[in-house]
Amino acid sequence: MPKGVNFTTVLWGQFCSVADSKTREEELAASKAAVSSAYDKLLEAKEHFKLAAEAAGVDIKDEATEQFLKGRAKTEELGEQASVYIREKPLATLGIAFITGYIVSHLFSRK
Repeated sequence: MPKGVNFTTVLWGQFCSVADSKTREEELAASKAAVSSAYDKLLEAKEHFKLAAEAAGVDIKDEATEQFLKGRAKTEELGEQASVYIREKPLATLGIAFITGYIVSHLFSRK
């Protein structure tokens, strides 16, 4: 041992080095565990969001289908009313078609 350095100082330094090493290893292990736990929670949250998005998509799809069917029924109803009107009043229908054509042609022919 070099002169001026006592055995106790050297031993204490080695002990502190080993203690610091164990503390760092414990901190590293704790950090790894925390990261692993956070990653697991993130994957779980991802799965919950995926399920929620799928459920919302199904709800929107069902609502859109329902609105489409209502629109189709209304269109069929209006078409039937128009057919009845055309059969009952053919001259009035011809007059309406002529006037509508005249107005539309003048709107698009103006310069």
